[in-house]
Amino acid sequence: MQARYILNFFEIDHSDHARVGGKCASLGAMTQAGIAVPPGFAVTTDAYCRMIDHHGLGPEIARRLAEIDPDDLDTVERSAREIRAMICSLPLPAEIEDDLRSAYHRMGSDLPVAVRSSATAEDLPDASFAGQQDTYLWVVGADAVVEKVRDCWASLFTSRAIAYRTKNRIGHMDVQMSVAVQKMVNARTAGVAMTLDPANGDRTRIVIDASWGLGETVVSGLVTPDNFKVDAGPRPQDRRQAHRDRRQCSRGRSA
Repeated sequence: MQARYILNFFEIDHSDHARVGGKCASLGAMTQAGIAVPPGFAVTTDAYCRMIDHHGLGPEIARRLAEIDPDDLDTVERSAREIRAMICSLPLPAEIEDDLRSAYHRMGSDLPVAVRSSATAEDLPDASFAGQQDTYLWVVGADAVVEKVRDCWASLFTSRAIAYRTKNRIGHMDVQMSVAVQKMVNARTAGVAMTLDPANGDRTRIVIDASWGLGETVVSGLVTPDNFKVDAGPRPQDRRQAHRDRRQCSRGRSA
């Protein structure tokens, strides 16, 4: 299959999971279903693999990971930091950077965007990888987008991501990274909805955590969100409203 470094959301569905990861595949499927998804595009796993191959990073990354003792947190953190530094110190191959800049400029030269990690091992039935890689909000300008795409690639090798893959027996070099570049929404309220009750696995209820501002404040634990439990009605069955300062609910970076 010919490498494509950029795919717009309207070109993507769940069959593209291997090229765009779990998050982008879901965004594409929702876009094609007519759901109001903020526009954007995926930097495909072809770009990530080309970056790694272009600079010959694969053998060195594999060597450092093979030397890690997963029970020694200091060595895991040191090796993870060194791998990320290697990736972040190198330029993108010219053809990838050109495609990325062109795709961003088609959205708008100074458009604020979210740059979101979308690994191929995310959103799996037995391994969600929630919060294991990085997302950056309110990124403005092509230079910053290029930098944050590279940072997302590097976040595949945070100590928490390495530990998570080790725990779930997922090969470090088997996971590839796509990146979503998506128009920012200056949300009045946002949150997370789960299609089962995480406390007991009850699939007859939807559980919603929500707060003022961006969803980042909820998923990162910056605020205590309002919590709702809704049955298939949908009528709220349980509601707990939190007390918090609305000034907490602002811009940020999600991990």
